[in-house]
Amino acid sequence: MLWIKAFHILFVTSWFAGLFYLPRIYVNLAMEPDAQAYARLLLMAQKLYRFMQPLSILALGFGIWLWLGYGFSGGWLHAKLTLVFLLLGYHHYCGKLLKQFAAHSSRRSHTWFRWFNEIPVLLLLVIVILVVVKPF
Repeated sequence: MLWIKAFHILFVTSWFAGLFYLPRIYVNLAMEPDAQAYARLLLMAQKLYRFMQPLSILALGFGIWLWLGYGFSGGWLHAKLTLVFLLLGYHHYCGKLLKQFAAHSSRRSHTWFRWFNEIPVLLLLVIVILVVVKPF
Protein backbone atom coordinates (compact mmCIF):
# COMPACT_ATOMS: atom_id res chain seq x y z
CA MET A 1 0.00 0.00 0.00
CA LEU A 2 2.90 2.37 0.54
CA TRP A 3 3.75 2.24 -3.18
CA ILE A 4 0.15 3.13 -4.00
CA LYS A 5 0.25 6.01 -1.52
CA ALA A 6 3.55 7.25 -2.99
CA PHE A 7 2.15 7.26 -6.53
CA HIS A 8 -1.05 8.96 -5.32
CA ILE A 9 0.99 11.74 -3.72
CA LEU A 10 3.17 12.07 -6.83
CA PHE A 11 0.22 12.43 -9.21
CA VAL A 12 -1.74 14.72 -6.87
CA THR A 13 1.31 16.99 -6.58
CA SER A 14 1.78 17.04 -10.35
CA TRP A 15 -1.91 17.72 -10.97
CA PHE A 16 -1.86 20.59 -8.48
CA ALA A 17 1.18 22.10 -10.19
CA GLY A 18 -0.99 22.39 -13.30
CA LEU A 19 -3.96 23.71 -11.32
CA PHE A 20 -1.71 26.39 -9.85
CA TYR A 21 -0.14 27.42 -13.16
CA LEU A 22 -3.04 27.23 -15.64
CA PRO A 23 -5.07 30.06 -14.06
CA ARG A 24 -1.85 32.10 -13.92
CA ILE A 25 -1.64 31.76 -17.71
CA TYR A 26 -5.27 32.93 -17.79
CA VAL A 27 -4.23 36.09 -15.91
CA ASN A 28 -1.71 36.80 -18.67
CA LEU A 29 -4.19 35.94 -21.43
CA ALA A 30 -6.73 38.36 -19.94
CA MET A 31 -4.13 41.16 -20.09
CA GLU A 32 -2.49 40.36 -23.44
CA PRO A 33 -3.25 42.78 -26.31
CA ASP A 34 -0.70 41.34 -28.77
CA ALA A 35 -2.20 38.62 -31.01
CA GLN A 36 1.06 36.67 -31.35
CA ALA A 37 1.72 36.63 -27.62
CA TYR A 38 -1.93 35.70 -27.01
CA ALA A 39 -1.63 32.76 -29.41
CA ARG A 40 1.55 31.57 -27.68
CA LEU A 41 -0.04 31.79 -24.22
CA LEU A 42 -3.15 30.03 -25.49
CA LEU A 43 -1.04 27.19 -26.88
CA MET A 44 0.79 26.89 -23.55
CA ALA A 45 -2.54 26.73 -21.70
CA GLN A 46 -3.96 24.13 -24.07
CA LYS A 47 -0.89 21.89 -23.78
CA LEU A 48 -0.87 22.23 -20.00
CA TYR A 49 -4.56 21.35 -19.75
CA ARG A 50 -4.07 18.27 -21.95
CA PHE A 51 -1.13 17.25 -19.74
CA MET A 52 -3.20 17.74 -16.58
CA GLN A 53 -5.98 15.41 -17.74
CA PRO A 54 -4.06 12.11 -17.29
CA LEU A 55 -2.48 13.40 -14.08
CA SER A 56 -5.93 13.97 -12.58
CA ILE A 57 -7.10 10.53 -13.67
CA LEU A 58 -4.02 8.85 -12.20
CA ALA A 59 -4.35 10.82 -8.94
CA LEU A 60 -7.99 9.78 -8.65
CA GLY A 61 -7.25 6.19 -9.64
CA PHE A 62 -4.57 5.73 -7.01
CA GLY A 63 -6.78 7.54 -4.48
CA ILE A 64 -9.63 5.11 -5.15
CA TRP A 65 -7.18 2.23 -4.83
CA LEU A 66 -6.14 3.56 -1.41
CA TRP A 67 -9.76 4.02 -0.44
CA LEU A 68 -10.55 0.41 -1.34
CA GLY A 69 -7.47 -0.79 0.53
CA TYR A 70 -7.99 1.18 3.73
CA GLY A 71 -11.78 1.45 3.72
CA PHE A 72 -14.13 4.35 4.01
CA SER A 73 -14.16 5.60 7.58
CA GLY A 74 -13.98 8.88 9.38
CA GLY A 75 -15.63 12.22 8.83
CA TRP A 76 -12.34 13.64 7.61
CA LEU A 77 -12.49 11.34 4.57
CA HIS A 78 -16.04 12.43 3.74
CA ALA A 79 -14.92 16.06 3.92
CA LYS A 80 -11.83 15.34 1.81
CA LEU A 81 -13.88 13.59 -0.87
CA THR A 82 -16.26 16.55 -0.98
CA LEU A 83 -13.29 18.86 -1.57
CA VAL A 84 -11.91 16.50 -4.24
CA PHE A 85 -15.24 16.73 -6.07
CA LEU A 86 -15.03 20.54 -5.85
CA LEU A 87 -11.50 20.29 -7.22
CA LEU A 88 -12.74 18.20 -10.15
CA GLY A 89 -15.35 20.88 -10.81
CA TYR A 90 -12.62 23.52 -10.73
CA HIS A 91 -10.56 21.47 -13.18
CA HIS A 92 -13.54 21.11 -15.51
CA TYR A 93 -14.31 24.84 -15.25
CA CYS A 94 -10.69 25.60 -16.19
CA GLY A 95 -11.35 23.66 -19.40
CA LYS A 96 -14.46 25.74 -20.06
CA LEU A 97 -12.49 28.95 -19.53
CA LEU A 98 -9.82 27.67 -21.91
CA LYS A 99 -12.45 27.20 -24.62
CA GLN A 100 -13.61 30.77 -24.02
CA PHE A 101 -10.08 32.06 -24.46
CA ALA A 102 -9.70 30.01 -27.65
CA ALA A 103 -12.93 31.55 -28.98
CA HIS A 104 -11.83 35.04 -27.81
CA SER A 105 -15.04 35.27 -25.80
CA SER A 106 -13.64 35.58 -22.27
CA ARG A 107 -15.01 38.68 -20.58
CA ARG A 108 -13.39 38.30 -17.18
CA SER A 109 -10.66 40.64 -15.97
CA HIS A 110 -7.14 39.68 -15.00
CA THR A 111 -8.09 40.57 -11.41
CA TRP A 112 -10.87 37.98 -11.45
CA PHE A 113 -8.40 35.35 -12.66
CA ARG A 114 -5.95 36.33 -9.92
CA TRP A 115 -8.62 35.53 -7.32
CA PHE A 116 -9.69 32.41 -9.22
CA ASN A 117 -6.07 31.26 -9.06
CA GLU A 118 -6.25 31.09 -5.24
CA ILE A 119 -9.00 28.44 -5.09
CA PRO A 120 -6.75 25.38 -5.51
CA VAL A 121 -4.36 26.76 -2.88
CA LEU A 122 -7.18 26.92 -0.34
CA LEU A 123 -8.50 23.49 -1.31
CA LEU A 124 -5.02 21.95 -0.99
CA LEU A 125 -4.52 23.57 2.42
CA VAL A 126 -7.76 22.11 3.80
CA ILE A 127 -7.23 18.70 2.16
CA VAL A 128 -3.73 18.33 3.61
CA ILE A 129 -4.96 19.32 7.08
CA LEU A 130 -7.80 16.81 6.82
CA VAL A 131 -5.49 13.98 5.74
CA VAL A 132 -2.70 14.65 8.23
CA VAL A 133 -4.58 15.89 11.32
CA LYS A 134 -7.85 13.93 10.77
CA PRO A 135 -9.76 16.39 12.98
CA PHE A 136 -12.98 14.35 12.94
